[in-house]
Amino acid sequence: MSDCLAGQGRAIARDHPLVLASASPRRKRLLSQMQIPFRIIPSHVDESATGNDPMEICQALAEKKAVRVRSLAGESWILGADSMVVVLERALGKPKDAAEAEEMLSLLSGRDHRVITGFCILDPSGRTVHSEAVSTTVRFKPLDHAEIRAYILTGEPFGKAGAYAIQGIGAFMVESIFGSYTNVVGLPVCALIKALSHVGAIPGFPL
Repeated sequence: MSDCLAGQGRAIARDHPLVLASASPRRKRLLSQMQIPFRIIPSHVDESATGNDPMEICQALAEKKAVRVRSLAGESWILGADSMVVVLERALGKPKDAAEAEEMLSLLSGRDHRVITGFCILDPSGRTVHSEAVSTTVRFKPLDHAEIRAYILTGEPFGKAGAYAIQGIGAFMVESIFGSYTNVVGLPVCALIKALSHVGAIPGFPL
């Protein structure tokens, strides 16, 4: 986790919403549930990255997304985020097709894995004032081939890191979880609210 000096500019409000540099419906839903005013400017960045530390990779991609929309956001607070699933030291992104989804789910079957979400906050002047990554450990029950194929046919694995959605049908595979549930969904809400408060983006919470 890294912090700069406190951010500058107006706090987030209905007439001065946070900019979410993501088109993720899961992140949109989480911010809406927290009643944080926001608008969306998708970043459309290349999500491939190099490096050995998944936590650092997620933070770097989150900042890349936030910076990408900076010129379009005006004097707004900006939030970038990126998630990754790690199993057996292998990073899993979003499956490109059914075969890749099946490979990912087979790897996750009966094992612990980590879901890492990095997030980055830019203040209204465009400075990075907070960068952090949060890790949650999830254990899957053993899955048979029929279950994996049936789940893939629902279409839910696509567009999700690790090829599953814990908040959807994919919950049937989750045996246990250690850490932030919302982190697995797409944003570590507790850590995010603390960070937004710390840098002065919100005056208090709930808003």
